[in-house]
Amino acid sequence: MFVRIILYLILILFSSHSFSQKGLITGLDIPRFVSLKSSDVNLRVGPSVNYPIEIKYIRKNYPLEIIDEFDVWRKTRDHRGNIGWLHKSLIKGDRYVLIGFEFDSEVKIYNRPNGKIIGIIKKNNLLKLNECLINWCNVKNENVKGWISKQNIWGVYPSELYNKKFYQPIIKQYWKILDYKWTK
Repeated sequence: MFVRIILYLILILFSSHSFSQKGLITGLDIPRFVSLKSSDVNLRVGPSVNYPIEIKYIRKNYPLEIIDEFDVWRKTRDHRGNIGWLHKSLIKGDRYVLIGFEFDSEVKIYNRPNGKIIGIIKKNNLLKLNECLINWCNVKNENVKGWISKQNIWGVYPSELYNKKFYQPIIKQYWKILDYKWTK
């Protein structure tokens, strides 16, 4: 049993290690997700205020993917594929996700992965990202906190584990025990 726990811990440590390239300016992973600090942000064609504005974002916490860095500028991509440059002062490391941007239907929120439905949220809503497992992410807004299938959100990579707790395998076993009790 002890050996199994050690193997789980080693697996978690190695699986959370990122093999992406690092930005030359910040030393942070490229690509990576960030969010907007305010509801008035200009996406520019190039890395300077002298370049024309391509898009004006009006949603605070809107998730963007950083794909390159130059001095104080970050090249970003949004969920629609729009690419441009933002000043670093306009973004923050807090993670938010966009819900169901590719779907016409509503997305279900669960009390735990594969658990009971506790809410429904419509597409294009923004939620704070708390944690991601392999196929599920824990999200919240002012009304609800729960788990959502990773395939229904934009702002996290398919294989990304985010804020995964070292004791997550224990929690998973607890959920299995609960499911076993409810089916008896």
